[in-house]
Amino acid sequence: METPKILIADDDKKTRDFVAAFLSYKGYQVYQAFDGQDALQKIELHEVQMVITDIMMPRVNGLEFIKQLKSIRPDIVTIAYSAFANFEMTANLLKAGAFFYLEKPFNLEELETHVKRGLEHQALQSKSFRSKPCIKNRALLNNIIGESEKMLSLFEMIEKVATSDSTVLIQGESGTGKELVARAIHDLSNRSDKNFVALNCAAIPDELLESELFGHVKGSFTGAVASRIGRFEMADKGTLFLDEIGDMKANLQVKLLRVLQSRELEPVGSTRSKKVDVRIIAATNQNLDHMVASKEFREDLYYRLSVIPIMLPPLRERGSDVPLLLNSFLEKFNRSKQRKVQGFDKQVMEILSNYDWPGNVRELENLVERLVIIKTTGVISIHDLPEKYRGSRTTTVLHGEPMTLPDDGFCLNSAVEEFENRLILQALEKSGGNKKEAAELLNLKRTTLIEKLKKKKLVYGEGSATP
Repeated sequence: METPKILIADDDKKTRDFVAAFLSYKGYQVYQAFDGQDALQKIELHEVQMVITDIMMPRVNGLEFIKQLKSIRPDIVTIAYSAFANFEMTANLLKAGAFFYLEKPFNLEELETHVKRGLEHQALQSKSFRSKPCIKNRALLNNIIGESEKMLSLFEMIEKVATSDSTVLIQGESGTGKELVARAIHDLSNRSDKNFVALNCAAIPDELLESELFGHVKGSFTGAVASRIGRFEMADKGTLFLDEIGDMKANLQVKLLRVLQSRELEPVGSTRSKKVDVRIIAATNQNLDHMVASKEFREDLYYRLSVIPIMLPPLRERGSDVPLLLNSFLEKFNRSKQRKVQGFDKQVMEILSNYDWPGNVRELENLVERLVIIKTTGVISIHDLPEKYRGSRTTTVLHGEPMTLPDDGFCLNSAVEEFENRLILQALEKSGGNKKEAAELLNLKRTTLIEKLKKKKLVYGEGSATP
């Protein structure tokens, strides 16, 4: 396995040498740069996977350096540090693309933990950057995480769609990231310097949605004490994202269609039309084809909205992306919740990668937030997972579809050994670690169970099971 390469950028030679010596001792290949400009030049010479940089440096400071680095090498992971920390600086660094931020003086063991996590993240992420070189704007797609074939195809589609002003209809289950895709299309378009305005059509009462969309004039209805512009005017020359478009009532569908056709709108209570130049991106988790067939959604509006249709895959269809998402959300919540959870053990990673995720990426993100808050530190194991996730693994093993013998054979002894280990650990879990009760659940003698635990070197939880 190739030794990871790390670049240290700091104008303070003493600090730079100190960090470099520590990482070299830990087995990494380390290069040094005395400021951001020097670091950019060194990166052209050395194929580094990570940069650790100070913020306060001459010529090109740390923040500007990270921005420039992400524009040319978005696959490189960056860890920033400074003795002059504040909330605004931290927010700007993370927004620019920093993987983690440390306050000086920092603990070297803590640094090593984040270096390991960062390199794991980089290894997963770099596959997607290498596999599709035709995707040119990956730095602007960083918020959409994935390396599976379906996601790489999505990235290509976003790039192609962004150059057009045609309306886009994004369809997918709840929690698949429809607004993230809409924002990416806007960010890559020639409207990126104008407003991106989002409106959830299902979150606004029907009687107020027209005013939200088109605005109103003073006195047009009870409570209209002043004139107000709508979301269309807010998004003029930019992009309007209409989420949950399938929940829009028929009367408003007619008015929306008129605006799309004429590029003019009339605020509620007004007799004057206003010209608008807005790109529409709509989204729904409903099947609009079926709604059109049942007359719940206007056919003419449907065809106006779906000039370019995009279907987002559910998470269960891209399980290979789960480890990348888990690592990304872990770092996010470690920072925001001020925790130091180091990662997920192999068994947890396997279980979560094979879970169906009915709530998609949003469910996974909520789970990681919960685990980070409760765990606080250490490695997340199967015993930290809520029952429904642990249970899914048991159901798959015991009651799943019949297994097929692979063409290249199968190690029966290993499978039986693994199955027995899982049952023993489950019995210990159900008994709270009590070996006598666990043995009864397995219809074994207590001494037999103890011998198996010693032979297999199984340990329940963080400590030994109770006698």
